[in-house]
Amino acid sequence: MKHDLKPNQLFQSLDEILAQHSVNPLTLNPHKTLITSFVELENLITAITTDQEIIITLRDTLEKIIYAQVQNFPENIFWDFDFMVNSMLRQALLADEGAIAFLETFGNKMVLLIELFGIKNEIRFRYVHDFIYGFDWARWVQKEPQTRSHSEPFSLIFLDDLLMKGEKLIKHINYGQEMSYNLGNTGYRNPFDFSREPEDERLLLGSLATEKLIPVEVWNWDTRPVWNQPFQEMRQQLALKLNIQPQKH
Repeated sequence: MKHDLKPNQLFQSLDEILAQHSVNPLTLNPHKTLITSFVELENLITAITTDQEIIITLRDTLEKIIYAQVQNFPENIFWDFDFMVNSMLRQALLADEGAIAFLETFGNKMVLLIELFGIKNEIRFRYVHDFIYGFDWARWVQKEPQTRSHSEPFSLIFLDDLLMKGEKLIKHINYGQEMSYNLGNTGYRNPFDFSREPEDERLLLGSLATEKLIPVEVWNWDTRPVWNQPFQEMRQQLALKLNIQPQKH
């Protein structure tokens, strides 16, 4: 695939994909309304590497991820990518000669994950928020902190673990063994006690972000992920405080 390599144009098409799918690219950043554009992210990327093959492969990988996300999570609300892009680039550069292979593997695993948990499969989650903003990762690390605390939120080892979890979850759903994952009257599965209707999800996550209770502040390019706080409990408590109603089934 040939690309026009003029500055800021290579990644502009990624912003256009979101626009073409009528995505309102909201950020969880308490100080902004809209996400960092991919044009802006391109500037951060090219400040770190000028390797055109890596830059183009990174861009193509992101395109696959974005397409998968808009198709499998059409009602997703928050669309931050900053830290994920940073993580992809850092891991690729650490892979040295294997940079391109890493990015291709990362993209393939991300697409599989998105398809596994989205509306086109049995799990049918409504948002990617729990994955992107690190709630799933923090819970995963807390189970085995000695061995997992050095694995970052977008590491291949964590993606592999989520893929296995998703496959197991589908089997349990098909055998009727996951009662907490029953389909709600919205057509989506919600394992939480509180409502995750769009207005409730926006209020709760926005409040968590304001109070700095998000494990991975993906809207920050250089954020430091945090796993060692009781994020699930704090989220539940804040939902009660905000009077978010119980989930209807």
